[in-house]
Amino acid sequence: VFNAKTAELLSHHQVEIKQKFPKEGWVEQDPKEILKSVYECVEKTCEKLKQLNINISNIKAIGVTNQRETTVVWDKTTGEPLYNAIVWLDLRTQSTVERLLKRIPGKNKAFSKFKTGLPLSTYFSAVKLRWLLDNVEEIRKAVDDGRAMFGTIDSWLIWSLTGGKNGGIHCTDVTNASRTMLFNIHSLEWDPELCQFFDIPMEILPKVRSSSEIYGLMKICPSLKSGALTGVPISGCLGDQSAALVGQMCFKDGQAKNTYGTGCFLLCNTGQKSVFSEHGLLTTIAYKLGRDKPVCYALEGSVAIAGAVVRWLRDNLGIAKSSQEVEKLAAEVGTSYGCYFVPAFSGLYAPYWEPSARGIICGLTQFTNKNHIAFAALEAVCFQTREILDAMNKDCGIPLSQLQVDGGMTNNKILMQLQSDILCIPVVKPSMPETTALGAAMAAGAAEGVGVWSLNPGDLTAVTCERFEPQINPEESEYRYARWKKAVMKSMGWETSEAPSNGKPK
Repeated sequence: VFNAKTAELLSHHQVEIKQKFPKEGWVEQDPKEILKSVYECVEKTCEKLKQLNINISNIKAIGVTNQRETTVVWDKTTGEPLYNAIVWLDLRTQSTVERLLKRIPGKNKAFSKFKTGLPLSTYFSAVKLRWLLDNVEEIRKAVDDGRAMFGTIDSWLIWSLTGGKNGGIHCTDVTNASRTMLFNIHSLEWDPELCQFFDIPMEILPKVRSSSEIYGLMKICPSLKSGALTGVPISGCLGDQSAALVGQMCFKDGQAKNTYGTGCFLLCNTGQKSVFSEHGLLTTIAYKLGRDKPVCYALEGSVAIAGAVVRWLRDNLGIAKSSQEVEKLAAEVGTSYGCYFVPAFSGLYAPYWEPSARGIICGLTQFTNKNHIAFAALEAVCFQTREILDAMNKDCGIPLSQLQVDGGMTNNKILMQLQSDILCIPVVKPSMPETTALGAAMAAGAAEGVGVWSLNPGDLTAVTCERFEPQINPEESEYRYARWKKAVMKSMGWETSEAPSNGKPK
């Protein structure tokens, strides 16, 4: 909850959501658990506000932000999900992608780039939805009976929060729609030809709206006794990376931010013109802040694994009990001692789009220990960002003079200093790292009919920031980066779908 005049964070609550990994490369979440966590956060945050003597009737609007591309199909008559949500970095659709590629002249992955800004990849919602229609009998049946609804998590939440099976609003915003591969980012409409190509029935798709308008009002949830915000309009909706761009106040052409979450996402505002990348970046919708406001575009570089590599060191290798401990291990050695870690757990995203890559740790000697591996993992996040920044600079023609950063991992000071060293430019971090939530709040508060938040640059409070300046010489930085690129080459072409199938994972 933010103060609409000062953008100050007043209260918050968070709940970690379980990821399920039913098979190698599969990543799922329970849509009902996601919904329940939202209700829990609403109730707890309102209780905290009461303790601060803030009347919750002061809450004027609600914004929604979500991990994009994650795909869910539910039954509009029962309100129940028909399958777990398939998470953005899930890889089960690799065979779906290969099958679809065969239908494209010249197997051209970029066939829809000028309509959608995206290459054909396991990453986007259309292929996840295609997989669900091909593999889940219940979903096929619900589609035939006219009971199925598809959405990214924002749609599932808005529909559920505005009444669900009793009149819930089925909508999404342009930023989330632009990540499905079914949406034309110029006409701002679902594209009949793409729907036909993926063989997706258009009647299951949500209505696409701007990122800042009243979609509907919060309804009480009888089963969870959650009614604190009943009647408050839901009036902001942005995919998480767009929300962070807004929260970082990147409203001018050429302003960019990098968010360090599970993955890493660098977005550069290109204003009202869509720029197509020659260097493996995506063209995506940055925001459309009002029904009658223009749509703005962004170039985006996506890294699948950032924070997830720290989680992996903690949960899979057990070399640390917490993320803080990984930072401590890295700090103790201050170098990877020639060890390089390419965390291509879900293939490589930008700028390579190489689904056959897998994670590798190389350059090991008898001297290497867990501290060096922890350091190499943090360094990997920075190198991946550098690759994207290089591509961004080539596409935009104007090199960034500093990088604005946000997201959970930016609390890691070692990482931020490393990032500045590897990019050879200053890294600037706002003192309030929850910029994604802030962006959603800004969109909600600025909506027509709410009007409690001004988005005029002159009215926006200057944010206090922490700066990290490069501290190593550029030659050393270049040397380490070149070694990293060598490691990336070794991670490629690892997986093939031609492996013999004897029930073992391919």
